[in-house]
Amino acid sequence: MKKTISIAAALLVAQLSFAQNDITTKAKALMAKMTLEEKIGQLNLIIPGGAATTGSVVSTDVEGKIKKGLVGGLFGIYSPEKVRKAQDLAVKESRLHIPMIFGLDVIHGHKTIYPIPLGISASWDLGMIQNVAAMAAKEATADGLNWAFSPMVDIARDARWGRISEGSGEDPYLGGEIAKAVVRGYQGKSLALNNTMMACVKHFALYGGAEAGREYNTVDMSKIKMYEYYLPPYKAAIDAGAGSMMSSFNEIDGVPATANQWLLTDLLRKQWGFKGFVVSDYTSVNEMTAHGIGDLQTVSARALKAGLDMDMVGEGMLTTLQKSLNEGKVSLADIDQACLRILEAKYKLGLFDDPYRYIDESRPTKDILTAENRTTARNMAAHSMVLLQNPHQVLPLKKSGTIALVGPLANNRRNMLGTWVVAGDWNKSVSVYEGIKNAVGNNANIVYAKGSNFTDDAEFAKRVNAIGAQVDVDSKSPAELIQEAVEVAKKSDVIVAVVGESSDMSGESSSRADISIPASQQALLKALATIGKPLVIVLINGRPLTLVWEKEHATAILEAWAPGTEAGNAVADVLFGDYNPSGKITATFPRSVGQIPIYYNHKNTGRPYDGTGSTKFKSDYLDESNDPLFPFGFGLSYTKFEYGAIQLNKKELKGDDKLTASIVLKNTGNYAGEEVVQLYISDPVASITRAVKDLKGFQKVSLKAGESKTISFEITPEQLSFFNSDLKKIWEPGEFIIQIGTNSAEVKSASVIWKKK
Repeated sequence: MKKTISIAAALLVAQLSFAQNDITTKAKALMAKMTLEEKIGQLNLIIPGGAATTGSVVSTDVEGKIKKGLVGGLFGIYSPEKVRKAQDLAVKESRLHIPMIFGLDVIHGHKTIYPIPLGISASWDLGMIQNVAAMAAKEATADGLNWAFSPMVDIARDARWGRISEGSGEDPYLGGEIAKAVVRGYQGKSLALNNTMMACVKHFALYGGAEAGREYNTVDMSKIKMYEYYLPPYKAAIDAGAGSMMSSFNEIDGVPATANQWLLTDLLRKQWGFKGFVVSDYTSVNEMTAHGIGDLQTVSARALKAGLDMDMVGEGMLTTLQKSLNEGKVSLADIDQACLRILEAKYKLGLFDDPYRYIDESRPTKDILTAENRTTARNMAAHSMVLLQNPHQVLPLKKSGTIALVGPLANNRRNMLGTWVVAGDWNKSVSVYEGIKNAVGNNANIVYAKGSNFTDDAEFAKRVNAIGAQVDVDSKSPAELIQEAVEVAKKSDVIVAVVGESSDMSGESSSRADISIPASQQALLKALATIGKPLVIVLINGRPLTLVWEKEHATAILEAWAPGTEAGNAVADVLFGDYNPSGKITATFPRSVGQIPIYYNHKNTGRPYDGTGSTKFKSDYLDESNDPLFPFGFGLSYTKFEYGAIQLNKKELKGDDKLTASIVLKNTGNYAGEEVVQLYISDPVASITRAVKDLKGFQKVSLKAGESKTISFEITPEQLSFFNSDLKKIWEPGEFIIQIGTNSAEVKSASVIWKKK
């Protein structure tokens, strides 16, 4: 069997190599016909006026540049009609008829919107995640697109950073597994199919490590930290076959990523073997002048020589590379290499065989916002939700009696989609009010009051509404709004308060120094807590929040993230128990912003505080616990899961031996449910300091009430390995602590000795 698999794998590699060689040959033959100006034009990615933008610059004379062969791709437009019109200019009116590539920020769905990526990651369901990416690709390609600026795989340990919403949290192993699932979902079995699209992995690299959680800010970290914790998800995406990468805004070792040769060539291509192309982020080439490394000509030349292939919007390459070539600052080989990579991508997408492959006016009605797509979105949203608190089992709710539904997000469609929904239409989303009404019909009485504004701070509201009115200020006073909610709540059997953030309170350029629920909504919650009725808080938000007061006073808390198009129906599914919540958080919830950055896989100090005895001369706070409010991997269920002791098939191992670690998991509650069983490994003594534990595996398990199942993990030396001071991945013999449990803080442990030979 092993020999057969090896032969099959070798044949596949040979076929792929042959196909790549054939594509390269064709691309080089085309380049032999191209002028220097046309080659540089392929490196130019622009956005037409009136398109969806994520920056302050919009391209000019787009039509004229396309006709001259000076545009490699467009982004920001979609629909078969618009894409066909633009592609016609390239393939019918330019000299060599080279087709363009069409991209868009397809972040968590195209027009059918799924939960924000941080929410999707909380499902820990790789099959479902791959499926929603595939469905997003099917929708986007039906709208003429063939390139997704996704997945974002940046590790984030600071909830102040708005773009934590766009990634998969703080862990490199989980982040890598999700990155692979998304890439496979977008790209399918072949990029040449008209329902798959090229992934663009972002932001390369380390963007999530921005100092103070402030957008676009400096990143500065050791190489070991990079290799061990921040780089693995990018590498995983490349290993899954991602066709393109996007450089990040931040600097690395004093050089902006967009012109960082160590990053874009030495690491990405030489060490990792990446064969695709690299595009800049929005005007990030131009912005290197503000970083302080040169004028537009200088930074454009540096970016090209570093390994950047395509310039997004800034057009620095288009306007300066010919001059740099004449002055000897770049070579023709540099330009040819970048052009070759862009053309190869277009060949892989099948655009030279059929420039209109992704343009079919009949597809949108068949493939976009279909009933099947909405059902998938509803299921994904329900699976993403995390039950944070339910000590008195007030949830699931009964579909009877009187339910008070209050809060600025309770009857709100506009903010259900969350950040980064370029093509999404909030008018087609389902509000929580509508979802609950759909669920209960005439069996329960729903009474509603808005209760508060998102915020009573006019300046804050203005900044949040910079690109669209998401946050409004009611004509009624804050006191009147609260009083209405109190009166409604008094008539109820249970209060459901839907509170949190508007869509653009997280996402790009939405860093927050205070990550608590805004004061206006806190005032509402405090008033509701005095009534004496069960208080269920449903959170709609894009990041971990500080929820100490809420945890102490709420009867139950459901983290629903920004759930997407089917938001209200999915929230109702979970509230009423039609789906038993199984989500687990993938980013630690701090008790206060002063604990940030906070993450489970931290290192011990020489003076660690273990929670007992005097704190003096220990690593702790005078005014706060070291512990988070909710640890990585945390999430409850309507049922109860009991973990048995860890059973190891060996207590001592040598070399390439394999260890099997097993536990018996039993559903001891009254509901069928799913549990994410998590495997962590600790390495107590090593040549360099190690984290207190690292996630090394997980399984999502479904059990009926009363059912038991043995869960086993196979562990090899690869899972014991780490990067040493020479950045070589090694493993060292010694004792290892195997931990299996329901979250990073609640685990069963067993020790094993592993020798080299």
